[in-house]
Amino acid sequence: MADNLPTIVAILAAGVALIAMGVMLWRVRDGARPGTAAIDDHARAQADAAKRLEAMIEILFKAQTQLQHAVNERLDSVANRLGDSLEKTKLSTTENLQKLNERLAVIDSAQKNITELASQVTSLQSVLGNKQSRGAFGQGRMEIIVGDGLPKDCYAFQYTLTNKMRPDCAVFLPDNRPLIIDAKFPLESITAYREAKSDDERRQAAARVRQDMTKHIGDIAQKYLIPGETQDMALMFVPSESVYAELHEGFDDIVQRAYNAKVVIVSPSLLMIAIHVIQQIQKDARMREAAGQIQAEVGRLIDDVTRMHERVLKLQGHFGQANEDVRQIVVSAEKIQKRGARIAEVELEEDGRVADVIAAPIARELEASE
Repeated sequence: MADNLPTIVAILAAGVALIAMGVMLWRVRDGARPGTAAIDDHARAQADAAKRLEAMIEILFKAQTQLQHAVNERLDSVANRLGDSLEKTKLSTTENLQKLNERLAVIDSAQKNITELASQVTSLQSVLGNKQSRGAFGQGRMEIIVGDGLPKDCYAFQYTLTNKMRPDCAVFLPDNRPLIIDAKFPLESITAYREAKSDDERRQAAARVRQDMTKHIGDIAQKYLIPGETQDMALMFVPSESVYAELHEGFDDIVQRAYNAKVVIVSPSLLMIAIHVIQQIQKDARMREAAGQIQAEVGRLIDDVTRMHERVLKLQGHFGQANEDVRQIVVSAEKIQKRGARIAEVELEEDGRVADVIAAPIARELEASE
């Protein structure tokens, strides 16, 4: 309707112009008529023009009313759609802001964790950089693993050997020869090897790693492997899985040299497995020690069961004899009952005979005195 408004206005303007032109032509053509007739015709023409103008005004008003109604409906529809769109946009924006806040909270938490982890890594680096701190760190991890897996009487820390050496840990096995665990590891050379930037620095650091590891392996084999007193091999504990993997990846010759020297390099996970195996060995040894006692107890248990079987058999014989005695008593009771019945029958018959005798007069001889 709003699009047709200019067309309607143009049509109305054209109609009014045509009417005006018609009136002017009529005046020109009928100018010679008498004045009264001309005035009447002019009045009628004006009246017709007024009626047509009123009709056009009414049509224009109706069209304007319809146009206003349509425009209002369009505006209401646009306002409703705009309101719905704004409401949906508001809800979506609120939801997105809420999700953004949640993600920001997660990011803040992750950042805090990263900060704490960075501080822990820094602290760990400072610990591992100091020899004494590094030894205490490796000793602490080793003590936790051993203490969690074995009873207290199966191991000892700082155990003194006959050569006055004191290893970090001695695990007692069933053959009374302790398994030695050393927790001191030369970490400086490995750290230098990792931090080397050029090939020359890396080669120098690798040579230092081999030198330090060879010396430490030799010290363990010399100090802690005593024939007849300790086990034939010892464990060298590396308190880091990554360092252990670095050794096996880049220094296989050192690992083989340690194996030949009867020194086994173990990481925390491998030490846990070794402690678990030792626990099973000690359990089997205790079971073997208790096997004689178990067999003796089983023998005594079998004797008790045999005696109980014999007593049950005797009790069964007693029960059988009691049943036989009861049976004989029942037989005797039945015989007594039968005899009593027969005696009762005999007594009844005798009573009948006595009654018959009393009923008849007894003849009695008279004595001389009578």
